[in-house]
Amino acid sequence: MQEPFVIGDTTIQPGTRTTVQLPVASLYTHTKMELPIHVIHGKREGPRLFISAAIHGDELNGVEIIRRLLKQKALRNIKGTLIAIPVVNMFGLIQHSRYLPDRRDLNRSFPGSARGPLASRLANIFTESIIKQCTHGIDLHTGALHRTNLPQIRADLDDEETNDLARAFGVPVLINSNVRDGSLREAAAELGVKSLLYEAGEALRFDDLSIKAGLRGILQVMRKLDMLRPSKQKSLKEPFIARSSAWVRAPHSGIFRNIQKLGKRVGKGELLGAVSDPTDIFNDTDYPVNANRSGIIIGKTNLPLVNEGDALYHIAYFEDSTEVAHEVETFQQDFDAG
Repeated sequence: MQEPFVIGDTTIQPGTRTTVQLPVASLYTHTKMELPIHVIHGKREGPRLFISAAIHGDELNGVEIIRRLLKQKALRNIKGTLIAIPVVNMFGLIQHSRYLPDRRDLNRSFPGSARGPLASRLANIFTESIIKQCTHGIDLHTGALHRTNLPQIRADLDDEETNDLARAFGVPVLINSNVRDGSLREAAAELGVKSLLYEAGEALRFDDLSIKAGLRGILQVMRKLDMLRPSKQKSLKEPFIARSSAWVRAPHSGIFRNIQKLGKRVGKGELLGAVSDPTDIFNDTDYPVNANRSGIIIGKTNLPLVNEGDALYHIAYFEDSTEVAHEVETFQQDFDAG
């Protein structure tokens, strides 16, 4: 039997589940703001896993992933403890914004400080109340506004346990990614908490494939951690690891017409799209946008209006990009069929 689990002033007994509303700074209207934390505390000892979403307030896929996760019947017999935080940045969610009211990026403010600016204080609450109590974590993200990402896992794949969990997640593309200063993942790593970052979809949009893949991936990780019973489903295929990636940027300002899709394999020099001058239609001057290397498109802009230097396509590099593209296509078809 596990010991009771404590968050804030709330004690959760083994074999129970509850929602904790952890107080954070109020709005200037004196409206109380709280951090909603859903805790499922199993009877048996095991890992303590946090799942977080909407650290950037406009990234919504993770909110829906956690909603669906908490409805899973399999969680009734969980081993260990699941801590799910569907909306970390409630301030940004209300404003449809990536940032907090002080215009700071919460995911560059960890581990935070109890006496710092708002972003730092919220990061401190999350670090002290959540990360320090956990053994593992999964942070759910999407692309930024007007950008969409192929479902992918970013993690320190040189760490053996983290690599195993990333593979268990079950997306075809893994990115070996260094932690960024001030990120939740950096704070977790410094505390010895193994964590994954799931990227999929676009800000302020629900993408059903990304949501389904995220939900399945979390359940697969929980099975890998022995928090849930093994699945009878067929084993997942081996994912592909990208050691580097880069953005292809707009050569000129204007209207961008893209012709390539997410998950598509492109060769070096292959045409990705073109930028044209919207005020000089008769001359029909196009500036081609070409791939700088062979690889797989893992992110792209959805906004036709671009300035010179804007990021247009994010390309990841693999030893065998042809095989990766095939697996990405199969992965997409599996969820479309479901």
